[in-house]
Amino acid sequence: MPSVAIRHVEPYTDEWLQQPISYVQRVIDVLGSEVADWWEGPCDPRDVTLKLADGSALVWDEESGWRLGTFVSGGPGLHSELAGVRYLGHGLLPRPERVPSALSDARAGVGASSAWRPCYRSHRNCRDGFDVALDFYCRLVDA
Repeated sequence: MPSVAIRHVEPYTDEWLQQPISYVQRVIDVLGSEVADWWEGPCDPRDVTLKLADGSALVWDEESGWRLGTFVSGGPGLHSELAGVRYLGHGLLPRPERVPSALSDARAGVGASSAWRPCYRSHRNCRDGFDVALDFYCRLVDA
């Protein structure tokens, strides 16, 4: 019987800090020209901002997933501030192919989107297996 090795990434290493990028890059690929710019925020929690062509922004963080709002401020290495926030729903790491429809729902204020912030996990729980889920997307990029 073959053995399955699960590899955990050591928290706060460069590899750990870069883990969300592979997932977010897949979302950017699906959204295409709708994404005008993007950047990484700081950690605690790790987050990434996608500035959209219409002036709004999508922010993903490792505690509450994706949220949409009007971009107020932020930039590389900073947490982005949004107004009129709506959380997309569908969990912390919805399949990239599901993000466009979740984004449409959030814009319309329907579906699984909500103005209430979900908290799927705490960024302080570095050994909860979330790195394994992110690693799936890293391996897709490396393949």
